[in-house]
Amino acid sequence: MKIQHGEGRFFVAGDDKDLAEITYAADEKTGDLVIDHTFVSEELRGQGAGEDLVKAVVDKARAEHLKIVPECSYAAHQFKKHPEYQDVLSGDGSRSS
Repeated sequence: MKIQHGEGRFFVAGDDKDLAEITYAADEKTGDLVIDHTFVSEELRGQGAGEDLVKAVVDKARAEHLKIVPECSYAAHQFKKHPEYQDVLSGDGSRSS
């Protein structure tokens, strides 16, 4: 499974459609990466694709010294499941207003 990087997203491409995708955007005020959507197709379910996509955003945040706000429920769950991601978690994991 090859994860590719596009504008504001990481994805796994299939023949005619994306098989998995995670999207994020930079918060205008803080610069934090806000993960707003994760999708994994039936073909890849149970193979760790979603976890790999969250890890790709975590690796990007670490490399660029950014924090992450896991707004989508799947990403939020992965942050609870992986305490080693806490170094890139923005505050309590929510956007500050």
